Amino acid sequence: MRERSAMALGSAWKQMSWLYYQYLLVTFVMSSVVSNSNAFFLNCGSDSMLVSIVGMALYTGYVFMPQHIMAILHYFEIVQ
Repeated sequence: MRERSAMALGSAWKQMSWLYYQYLLVTFVMSSVVSNSNAFFLNCGSDSMLVSIVGMALYTGYVFMPQHIMAILHYFEIVQ
């Protein structure tokens, strides 16, 4: 009886290790695909991404900085 339970346990262990190795393989492949596509996207679109980031920074500075500067000047009572 012990031999059967030991064989069943060994078989279950082999099955779980096989499933774990499949999981590792699929996870590795999926992470490789994502990193390659991100690297391709960043390499091909670096100029457009740089332009969009600079554009958003300039727009944000143009829209919000005057309000913040005026709030700072009012706080320090430089402007009444």
